[in-house]
Amino acid sequence: MAVQKEPAIIELHDVCKAFAKPSGEPLPVLRDIGIVIKEGEILGLLGRSGSGKSTVLRIAAGLIKPTTGEVCYRGAPLTGPAEGIAMVFQSFALYPWLTVLDNVELGLDALKLPAAEAHHRAIAAIDLIGLDGFQSAYPRELSGGMRQRVGFARALVSDPTLLLMDEPFSALDVLTAETLRTDFLDLWIEHQLPTKAVLMVTHNIEEAVFLCDRILVLGSNPGHIAAEVPVTLPQPRDRLDPAFHAVVDEIYSILTSRMTEAISAQRAVHGGLAQPLPAVSTNRIGGFLESLAAPPYEGHAELAKIAEPLSLEIKDLFPIAATLHILEFAELTNGSIKLTASGHVFVKSSTDERKRLFREHLIRFVPLAAHVRQVIDERADHRAPRARFELELQDHLNQHDAASTLQTIIGWGRYAELFTYDASTQIFSPAHPSDGPAD
Repeated sequence: MAVQKEPAIIELHDVCKAFAKPSGEPLPVLRDIGIVIKEGEILGLLGRSGSGKSTVLRIAAGLIKPTTGEVCYRGAPLTGPAEGIAMVFQSFALYPWLTVLDNVELGLDALKLPAAEAHHRAIAAIDLIGLDGFQSAYPRELSGGMRQRVGFARALVSDPTLLLMDEPFSALDVLTAETLRTDFLDLWIEHQLPTKAVLMVTHNIEEAVFLCDRILVLGSNPGHIAAEVPVTLPQPRDRLDPAFHAVVDEIYSILTSRMTEAISAQRAVHGGLAQPLPAVSTNRIGGFLESLAAPPYEGHAELAKIAEPLSLEIKDLFPIAATLHILEFAELTNGSIKLTASGHVFVKSSTDERKRLFREHLIRFVPLAAHVRQVIDERADHRAPRARFELELQDHLNQHDAASTLQTIIGWGRYAELFTYDASTQIFSPAHPSDGPAD
């Protein structure tokens, strides 16, 4: 007897997406994305910031079109927003002047239902998500967790076949997020939801392992599927189970491996001048180095083990880890981070010595920083406009990444006293008028 396969709810075939640079040239953000989500599964999209997770979600929602490739929903091409697809957003996205009931009924606007039926379905969705009794409340009267429950009710009121979730628990505190996450999973396991499949974007590795049947790990520049991790643990899952931690560790290892590969590849582009830099302050760099050097880590820790005590999700942890790897104050391998000799010296140094060491590493390992200082030195008035560097970066990065990278360089350069920057005039100049060329 042949085994019956679950039907596909949505399929993305060889999907690519590119946006235009200021020059008009295409800037690829997604490459060859292939996803098939079948009935009865929760699929997670996990990756660093900038890997295109939310773009994939919006393509699956029909909100934006792929540059090339095809999206099929229930066997038919998806050409725009479709009935049966709903989304839960990271922000609560509620209208403050409407009651809970009114906000939920908005999820039925496109269906043009009679008022009585819309009211009945909205009340049922509110009850299902645990907000019975709050129909007449306004968003300002609700806690963050309750407001996000309204967001879930608004998405579920239309009885969607496919539910798309864009970091739905990330705006909540830890305890509230855990409660809502568990309640949603209970409804899913008990088949109380109308939804047949879920596609969820998350930055939280443990959340992905807790909820998902499969996890797609996205790589960057452009976004692509770097790995697929099946999660075969039975539900409900125990976070203390060694098998649970084994899956978490596997994902950390995949992400760190891809991150170091990406850093090496970026150093080869335009002599490293166009390397996108994480938006990490020098305070966070110093604080993490001190934590890593202290007991119980003594300079070497698994990222999965140090993340929880420091209350860091991957959207915060990985930029810090990438920064330390770029600056060679630490080394990333197989899901762990280890201080280099320079990292140990930095932790033990005085404030002035830290600045000097940071300056040396900035010039040596971040070509853009050395480039900015060189341009300043070579100009007769020792001044250079921000636009000069931003346009140069936009030849290789999108506008957001170019601006973010330059802002990071400004912060690092100021700390290292390599140069200074006047935000009002948007001009770079030497940190001190008497500064000579950089070492």
